[in-house]
Amino acid sequence: MIIQDSDPSNIARLRWQCRRGMLELDVLLEAFLKQHYVALSPRLKRHFVQLLELPDPIIHAWCVQGQQPEDEAFAELIASIRATRVA
Repeated sequence: MIIQDSDPSNIARLRWQCRRGMLELDVLLEAFLKQHYVALSPRLKRHFVQLLELPDPIIHAWCVQGQQPEDEAFAELIASIRATRVA
């Protein structure tokens, strides 16, 4: 599923999905969505949506603890998420 950038309800749904059980992930994923989602390629947008379907411990291990996903597309996305500036 690709979220259409022009549909605010879809972006709002993604924003809601960025709210996780860990504050650290909430802040990081919401910042990434706000700063970078619109500019992602359709392929990376799909991977972001898929990422949000994963359990928190996996997302945390990849985004915060520095573990590397085996899938190259996820690895590219995770690198972008890690580089996100959180204000």
